[in-house]
Amino acid sequence: MSTIVPYEQRGRVRQKARTRGALLDAARQLLAEGATPTVEQAADRARVSRTTAYRYFPNHRRLIAATYPELESSSLLGENPPSDATSRLELVMRRFTEQILAHEPELRAQLRLALEPKTNPNETLVLRQGRAITWIEDALTPLRDQLPACELRTLVLAIRATTGIEALVWLTDVGGVPRDEAVEIMRSSARTLLRSAIAEHAAMQVPEST
Repeated sequence: MSTIVPYEQRGRVRQKARTRGALLDAARQLLAEGATPTVEQAADRARVSRTTAYRYFPNHRRLIAATYPELESSSLLGENPPSDATSRLELVMRRFTEQILAHEPELRAQLRLALEPKTNPNETLVLRQGRAITWIEDALTPLRDQLPACELRTLVLAIRATTGIEALVWLTDVGGVPRDEAVEIMRSSARTLLRSAIAEHAAMQVPEST
């Protein structure tokens, strides 16, 4: 069976990488300006022919999905991370929220795509890959011997539900709070959920008095 090689990987690879990068830079500029870029708009901004642009991105969904930088890391802790869950979660939440603010226009666009009906079953979007869940799980690794797996999973999902671009959009657009306050609310929610989960589990382990 023959393998289909993407257009960018067939001949003049470096030049094609530059062209693709220029299209993505143009799309990010348009997103920062509040527009939802089409392939044609990105091509015009990047001074690339529309025909060429469509060879890289056949539709606006593929273009927008590619604007967010690929983050393959399974951890946000870096080298020599702290050993306790509270400090680890604090570090992950700080880096996660910094990342959200740094790429807010792109992430808002990803959120819009994620809310639209999925037309391509093979399509993979940033907000459907569970990367943040992996980062939070990594932060809470020290709790694996302390909390049952089901309780730990519930905690991870609860923390993820109160942070991310979804939470930022609600807090700023609906709640009307400044971005720095929204970030602190997300971090505070994570801390509160962690403390509550640990306290509840500890309370359940105390034997009832006779």
